[in-house]
Amino acid sequence: MISPAPPEQEAFVALQRAATRLMDGVAEALKQYGLRPAQYNLLRILRGAHPESLNCRQLASRMMTREPDLTRLVQRLAKAGLVRRARQASDRRVVRIGITAEGLELLDRIDEPMLALHRLRFSVLSPRQTAMLARFARRLFES
Repeated sequence: MISPAPPEQEAFVALQRAATRLMDGVAEALKQYGLRPAQYNLLRILRGAHPESLNCRQLASRMMTREPDLTRLVQRLAKAGLVRRARQASDRRVVRIGITAEGLELLDRIDEPMLALHRLRFSVLSPRQTAMLARFARRLFES
Protein backbone atom coordinates (compact mmCIF):
# COMPACT_ATOMS: atom_id res chain seq x y z
CA MET A 1 0.00 0.00 0.00
CA ILE A 2 1.29 3.43 -0.93
CA SER A 3 1.34 5.90 1.93
CA PRO A 4 -0.20 9.30 1.31
CA ALA A 5 2.14 12.16 0.45
CA PRO A 6 3.01 14.53 3.27
CA PRO A 7 0.68 17.55 3.37
CA GLU A 8 3.54 19.92 2.48
CA GLN A 9 4.22 17.95 -0.69
CA GLU A 10 0.52 17.83 -1.59
CA ALA A 11 0.25 21.60 -1.01
CA PHE A 12 3.30 22.27 -3.17
CA VAL A 13 2.00 20.18 -6.06
CA ALA A 14 -1.50 21.67 -5.77
CA LEU A 15 -0.12 25.23 -5.81
CA GLN A 16 2.09 24.47 -8.81
CA ARG A 17 -0.77 22.95 -10.76
CA ALA A 18 -3.14 25.79 -9.88
CA ALA A 19 -0.54 28.42 -10.82
CA THR A 20 0.05 26.72 -14.16
CA ARG A 21 -3.66 26.61 -14.94
CA LEU A 22 -4.10 30.27 -13.94
CA MET A 23 -1.13 31.37 -16.06
CA ASP A 24 -2.34 29.34 -19.04
CA GLY A 25 -5.57 31.33 -18.93
CA VAL A 26 -3.68 34.61 -18.69
CA ALA A 27 -1.44 33.65 -21.62
CA GLU A 28 -4.46 32.79 -23.75
CA ALA A 29 -6.22 36.06 -22.87
CA LEU A 30 -3.12 38.10 -23.71
CA LYS A 31 -2.68 36.60 -27.19
CA GLN A 32 -5.27 38.94 -28.70
CA TYR A 33 -3.17 41.89 -27.49
CA GLY A 34 0.07 40.48 -28.87
CA LEU A 35 1.58 40.04 -25.41
CA ARG A 36 3.03 37.20 -23.40
CA PRO A 37 2.62 37.04 -19.60
CA ALA A 38 6.18 38.28 -18.93
CA GLN A 39 5.62 41.31 -21.18
CA TYR A 40 2.31 42.05 -19.46
CA ASN A 41 3.98 41.75 -16.05
CA LEU A 42 6.75 44.14 -17.09
CA LEU A 43 4.22 46.69 -18.38
CA ARG A 44 2.23 46.49 -15.14
CA ILE A 45 5.40 47.03 -13.09
CA LEU A 46 6.26 50.08 -15.17
CA ARG A 47 2.71 51.42 -14.85
CA GLY A 48 3.03 51.10 -11.07
CA ALA A 49 6.25 53.13 -11.16
CA HIS A 50 4.95 55.70 -13.64
CA PRO A 51 5.88 58.51 -14.13
CA GLU A 52 9.25 57.28 -12.83
CA SER A 53 11.36 54.89 -14.85
CA LEU A 54 13.23 51.84 -13.53
CA ASN A 55 16.55 50.23 -14.34
CA CYS A 56 16.88 46.58 -15.33
CA ARG A 57 17.87 45.46 -11.84
CA GLN A 58 14.76 47.08 -10.35
CA LEU A 59 12.57 45.50 -13.03
CA ALA A 60 14.09 42.05 -12.52
CA SER A 61 13.50 42.21 -8.76
CA ARG A 62 9.79 42.94 -9.28
CA MET A 63 9.03 40.38 -12.01
CA MET A 64 6.75 37.47 -11.06
CA THR A 65 9.06 34.99 -12.79
CA ARG A 66 12.78 35.07 -13.46
CA GLU A 67 13.43 36.30 -16.97
CA PRO A 68 16.72 35.01 -18.41
CA ASP A 69 16.85 37.74 -21.07
CA LEU A 70 15.19 40.83 -19.66
CA THR A 71 17.11 43.04 -22.10
CA ARG A 72 15.51 41.32 -25.09
CA LEU A 73 12.08 41.50 -23.46
CA VAL A 74 12.50 45.26 -23.01
CA GLN A 75 13.77 45.62 -26.59
CA ARG A 76 10.65 43.93 -27.98
CA LEU A 77 8.36 46.21 -25.99
CA ALA A 78 10.38 49.27 -27.03
CA LYS A 79 10.17 48.24 -30.68
CA ALA A 80 6.38 48.00 -30.27
CA GLY A 81 6.34 51.52 -28.77
CA LEU A 82 5.09 50.34 -25.37
CA VAL A 83 8.18 51.31 -23.36
CA ARG A 84 10.99 53.80 -23.76
CA ARG A 85 14.64 53.35 -22.87
CA ALA A 86 17.08 56.09 -21.95
CA ARG A 87 20.62 56.04 -20.64
CA GLN A 88 21.02 57.52 -17.18
CA ALA A 89 22.85 60.86 -17.42
CA SER A 90 25.01 60.28 -14.32
CA ASP A 91 26.03 56.76 -15.39
CA ARG A 92 25.73 55.93 -19.10
CA ARG A 93 25.97 52.19 -18.32
CA VAL A 94 22.55 52.30 -16.66
CA VAL A 95 19.47 52.15 -18.88
CA ARG A 96 16.22 53.48 -17.45
CA ILE A 97 12.95 52.01 -18.75
CA GLY A 98 9.59 53.75 -18.59
CA ILE A 99 6.14 53.03 -19.95
CA THR A 100 4.84 55.08 -22.88
CA ALA A 101 1.35 56.50 -23.42
CA GLU A 102 0.75 53.60 -25.83
CA GLY A 103 1.75 51.12 -23.12
CA LEU A 104 -0.62 52.76 -20.65
CA GLU A 105 -3.45 52.72 -23.18
CA LEU A 106 -2.87 49.03 -23.91
CA LEU A 107 -3.01 48.17 -20.21
CA ASP A 108 -6.21 50.20 -19.88
CA ARG A 109 -7.77 48.01 -22.59
CA ILE A 110 -6.57 44.81 -20.91
CA ASP A 111 -7.55 45.68 -17.32
CA GLU A 112 -11.27 44.86 -17.49
CA PRO A 113 -10.98 41.56 -19.42
CA MET A 114 -8.15 40.45 -17.11
CA LEU A 115 -10.18 41.27 -14.00
CA ALA A 116 -13.11 39.33 -15.46
CA LEU A 117 -10.81 36.34 -16.05
CA HIS A 118 -9.50 36.49 -12.47
CA ARG A 119 -13.03 36.75 -11.09
CA LEU A 120 -14.09 33.73 -13.16
CA ARG A 121 -11.12 31.63 -12.05
CA PHE A 122 -11.62 32.49 -8.37
CA SER A 123 -15.40 32.18 -8.46
CA VAL A 124 -15.04 28.66 -7.03
CA LEU A 125 -13.96 30.33 -3.78
CA SER A 126 -15.89 32.71 -1.56
CA PRO A 127 -14.50 36.24 -1.17
CA ARG A 128 -13.32 35.27 2.30
CA GLN A 129 -11.54 32.16 0.97
CA THR A 130 -9.94 34.21 -1.80
CA ALA A 131 -8.64 36.74 0.73
CA MET A 132 -7.30 33.91 2.92
CA LEU A 133 -5.60 32.31 -0.08
CA ALA A 134 -3.94 35.64 -0.92
CA ARG A 135 -2.70 35.99 2.67
CA PHE A 136 -1.34 32.43 2.72
CA ALA A 137 0.37 32.90 -0.65
CA ARG A 138 1.99 36.18 0.52
CA ARG A 139 3.19 34.45 3.69
CA LEU A 140 4.79 31.66 1.64
CA PHE A 141 6.38 34.19 -0.72
CA GLU A 142 7.81 36.22 2.15
CA SER A 143 9.23 33.20 4.01
